[in-house]
Amino acid sequence: MSCDCEQVDTIRAIFAVTVSAHQRFAMTGLGNIAAAAAAIGRAVADGRKVLAFGNGGSAADAQHLAAELVGRFEMERRPLAAIALSPDSSIVTAIANDYGFEQVFSRQVEALGRQGDVAFGISTSGRSRNVEAALQAAKTQGMITVALTGRDGGKMGADADVHLNVSEASTARIQEVHRTILHAICSLVARSIASKT
Repeated sequence: MSCDCEQVDTIRAIFAVTVSAHQRFAMTGLGNIAAAAAAIGRAVADGRKVLAFGNGGSAADAQHLAAELVGRFEMERRPLAAIALSPDSSIVTAIANDYGFEQVFSRQVEALGRQGDVAFGISTSGRSRNVEAALQAAKTQGMITVALTGRDGGKMGADADVHLNVSEASTARIQEVHRTILHAICSLVARSIASKT
């Protein structure tokens, strides 16, 4: 099968900019990954839980994080308590209808979150008002807040206990680095929990 050289060049360019985005984040952001993993590790070791949330692709990333924690990531260990707040369409649409879309996550954080739990908000812009509102509600309840953002991180990044910022302009590049960050966090948490059993 012959290849289209122009398409291959486009693909090569995508891979190159993705690698560059990862390298730029790695220059300054690795300590914050360790901090986020440590916060989650401490919380779940103490019987607390992780509430993860975001919109669109970030909602998918929140679900992915919860799945890796409840299931497993790279090694066997006990299941860890984590909930993604976007998949329940009845809850999301009821809250959006009755209170407005800005409260679809904060209302759930108020209902499900407890002191010592981790609120993990994801936004490629750092300006998702419903994610920001949920992180604020989490702080009020004594939860640990982690913001995984893009661009300049916005207010939600500035206010979070741990801020993981991928300061790229492209949403696609931000999401690609976000996925690697989530995998790194899951790997560190799994090792931490496995070492305690």
